[in-house]
Amino acid sequence: MSDKTRVAKWYFGGLAGAGAACCTHPLDLLKVHLQTQQEGKTGIVRMTINIIRHQGVFALYNGLSASLLRQLTYSTTRFGIYEIAKQRLSSANETIPFHTKVLMAAAGGAAGGVVGTPADMVNVRMQNDVKLPADQRRNYKHALDGLWRVWRSEGLKGLFSGATTATSRAVLMTVGQLSFYDQVKQMMIQTSFFSDNLVTHLIASSTAGDRKSVV
Repeated sequence: MSDKTRVAKWYFGGLAGAGAACCTHPLDLLKVHLQTQQEGKTGIVRMTINIIRHQGVFALYNGLSASLLRQLTYSTTRFGIYEIAKQRLSSANETIPFHTKVLMAAAGGAAGGVVGTPADMVNVRMQNDVKLPADQRRNYKHALDGLWRVWRSEGLKGLFSGATTATSRAVLMTVGQLSFYDQVKQMMIQTSFFSDNLVTHLIASSTAGDRKSVV
């Protein structure tokens, strides 16, 4: 039986990102709290204990709807553009040059950064809301409520506040993540030691993650 070429669907990245967000959201929330604390230097363990003690376990998932919306917009866009471009440019006998992969990843990251900015902005606000005085809290019910209220009070400019920074970050992260992943996997499969299997994907993913962190 001949091996079938595995072709990723354009929406896989967004769905995977949303699933991962459900597991990693508490860590993302703690990161925002640690970055925005104004008094003292509370560690992550003490911060976690304080949140659970005063607000309950589910407080670790404040802003989850915005985090999911961000992944379904940001990740779906950047992964989708990259995968569609890769499938259009690749052929059975030729591999895509690395510089072309970098350009595709940069384009996908730029588009994803812009599209995902509103959800990212609402996500940060929802996570940080509990740290504000009661009379200053926004109290968004969920991500869509947050987007609607920002649109009404701050307009389009408010929805895309921070888009330049978010887009620049998305470009660098996507280049480090997707183009390096594909390049490492391609180089591994071209040797006689690896094939297109789970081990190869894990090694390539780990290497790409390391490059993304450096970038």
